[in-house]
Amino acid sequence: MSYRSIFRPGLFDGQSIVVTGGGSGIGRCTAHELISLGARVALVGRSLEKLETVQREIDEAGGSATIHTCDIRDEDAVKQTVADIVAQHGAIHGLVNNAGGQFPALLEEISLKGWDAVIKTNLTGGFLFARECYVQWMKENGGGPIVNMIADMWNSMPGMGHSGAARKGMLSFTETAALEWAPAGVRVNAIAPGMIVSSGMDTYPDWWKARVKARIASHPVKRMGTESEISAGIVFLLSEAAAFITGSCLRVDGGAPNIRMNWDMPDHKNNKAFNGFHLAEIPKFLQEDGE
Repeated sequence: MSYRSIFRPGLFDGQSIVVTGGGSGIGRCTAHELISLGARVALVGRSLEKLETVQREIDEAGGSATIHTCDIRDEDAVKQTVADIVAQHGAIHGLVNNAGGQFPALLEEISLKGWDAVIKTNLTGGFLFARECYVQWMKENGGGPIVNMIADMWNSMPGMGHSGAARKGMLSFTETAALEWAPAGVRVNAIAPGMIVSSGMDTYPDWWKARVKARIASHPVKRMGTESEISAGIVFLLSEAAAFITGSCLRVDGGAPNIRMNWDMPDHKNNKAFNGFHLAEIPKFLQEDGE
């Protein structure tokens, strides 16, 4: 089996695109879709083992990917990683600024160390990587698209307040960079996923899993999204079809921020998921309940 993209074959032929957080989740899925469309991918992440696994998957699919271990919170490491990518690929035609992470916790339980770790991962690291791609390549070589990963944080993120603060900061950074870097031909947009099916959810505590199930019950489309549905949005924003889109945010959340307490959503099965990723996995706690 291979990736089943809705986009035309060869869309990114000859292009080198960087995917941070490329060793798992949405980053891994996006990397597979990009190589299915002809791109050469630079996979960036902290875990060499995970990056090597995705690289092997891409090799088996007939694509090409380089791997680059990097802690995106480390400025010097980011500078060197981007320099290495330019040296190996000869160009950076696009950046998927996907790396991030958080943990479920109430505000009163978050230590300064935990707060700083999430802010640095989801905001500072994204800024550093985008800045270096811009300074080291895009500024003087015709620009290119940048897609920043944020989240469904429009009505706050209780239970993950550190992530919500960082993601809103990344949206503001996106809007500012879109203006400052436009003269160089750089487009900067954000994508905001809602609840997305990921095998990593099995590591979350039981109280968070219960909240996920409750959220599905109140959701307008009565399901979670797939990694493929986020990847498709990223690919669109990277593509020439989005040439007049910059400083914007694409919500891919099934309408979750529009939920209202005075509006009951009847049960239904009328929104079929799109899943083009042949290696996607469903978390066990959702498989058990047939979600």
